[in-house]
Amino acid sequence: MDKLLIEGGARLHGEIAISGAKNAALPILCAALLSAEPVTFTNVPRLNDIDTLLALLGQMGVKVAREGHTVTLDAGGLDNPVAPYEMVKTMRASILVLGPLVARCGEARVSLPGGCAIGARPVDQHIKGLQAMGAEVRVEHGYVHATVPRLKGARLFTDMVTVTGTENLMMAATLAAGETVIENAAREPEVVDLANCLVAMGAQISGAGSDVIRIRGVDRLHGATHRIMPDRIETGTYLCAAAVTGGEVRLTGTSSCYLDAVIDKLMDAGCEIVSERDAIRLKAPARLGAVSLRTAPYPAFPTDMQAQFMAINCVASGVAMIRETIFENRFMHAVELQRLGADIRIDGNTAVVQGVAKLEGATVMATDLRASASLVVAGLVAEGETTIERIYHLDRGYERLEAKLAALGARVRRLA
Repeated sequence: MDKLLIEGGARLHGEIAISGAKNAALPILCAALLSAEPVTFTNVPRLNDIDTLLALLGQMGVKVAREGHTVTLDAGGLDNPVAPYEMVKTMRASILVLGPLVARCGEARVSLPGGCAIGARPVDQHIKGLQAMGAEVRVEHGYVHATVPRLKGARLFTDMVTVTGTENLMMAATLAAGETVIENAAREPEVVDLANCLVAMGAQISGAGSDVIRIRGVDRLHGATHRIMPDRIETGTYLCAAAVTGGEVRLTGTSSCYLDAVIDKLMDAGCEIVSERDAIRLKAPARLGAVSLRTAPYPAFPTDMQAQFMAINCVASGVAMIRETIFENRFMHAVELQRLGADIRIDGNTAVVQGVAKLEGATVMATDLRASASLVVAGLVAEGETTIERIYHLDRGYERLEAKLAALGARVRRLA
């Protein structure tokens, strides 16, 4: 199993390009199931989760063509609306095939998914929504089995804000008879990107980006070409990496418009940030100031950036309080950061971080995708060598991470 070896102390400087967003690409690739015509996607990141999803679509009868960061999917021969456990056990996003399959085929059998162990992410909102649209849904033997002659438009209210739930139901509604209204919808940019892709395929959608989305169902969707949005979490992670090392970087192929809450906190920590049309420049101070934060659904501070900010607070001046309100088990990285010398106290969903003068390299273990990123950020500033084990988590969400960091001057290499 691969490891990452980081020799800390190098100041990051230079320019790198940001990849397409994993959290946008996964639902958008699933949208190809809704059409019998080929759909082409550009700026698709090369990640393990993307590979897993493309293999899953392929076994359903979808023709997959991939060249570099361009993927073309042809679901004209879709003949096996099943997502088996063996293929989806490592990836929560596999549930996103449920809505498109039910809408297009009238039937779906999808394994309950796996993924990072960061807390409960139930699929009951997905099931409740499909049932309201007329589907018969049973959960048996670890699978969600849904059938319906044709979905019907309905008013859907989710009990909690759920990104994948909003995406699943929005995709299902594109081929439903009549109008569907999703209330308490997720407002994330990735939801908007999916809506833009569906509209390019012929869907009738309004309100994406607000908490009420309206979808007027159509009889069929056609082929299209769509470019995946830049990855705002990858962007934020590299900004944190530069900030913690006192660096100066320019990130291209991205935009600050998706990252207001993150950029505000980095500026509070003392960083100078300049937003360009398709790039972001950051210059960090000699030492960051501590910044407190509270995670919440978009447009508030994203839970996927909480671990990286905990890492930079470990060496910042002062005390920071971090409240995690999205997932109940997302402080597992704190124990690993403590192995590097961090001063962190956990009380329920709150972490109190007292900045220390320095961290010291050690061997640590990644527990989930964003926790892995926090250990990389901490390792970049720790004295000596830090070895990060179980980095397959990183490969699920960061394309060529060690190569990009090395391009900025980091001393990092992968150990097979």
